[in-house]
Amino acid sequence: MLCRGNPLNPKPYDCAVQGEAYFSGMAAERFCVRNSGATAVVEGVGDHACEYMTGGTALILGRTGKNFGAGMSGGIAYVYDPHGELPGLCNEDVEDDLEPLKADEVTFAVLLWNL
Repeated sequence: MLCRGNPLNPKPYDCAVQGEAYFSGMAAERFCVRNSGATAVVEGVGDHACEYMTGGTALILGRTGKNFGAGMSGGIAYVYDPHGELPGLCNEDVEDDLEPLKADEVTFAVLLWNL
């Protein structure tokens, strides 16, 4: 699925259990909340993204809002953060789990998912 629009709303991929989605544009609040198995790619997210995520994968290619990853207990969220803003925006639940990605790693991930 490829969706186009700005902003995406309401809560795209809320409670998803499987599948893939590629969103063109920035998502509104609560992107990938309770994701338990889906893969989603988006250009940016609002507040509370990946909240209570238990599985699946999220790739965010731009800015995030506040409270990112609150209650996240599983899954993987890749965030391209060239300006180093994510540590100040993520929830304390995940702040110790942050590992910065380099630009070439993000490019590789996007290319791999689009094969």
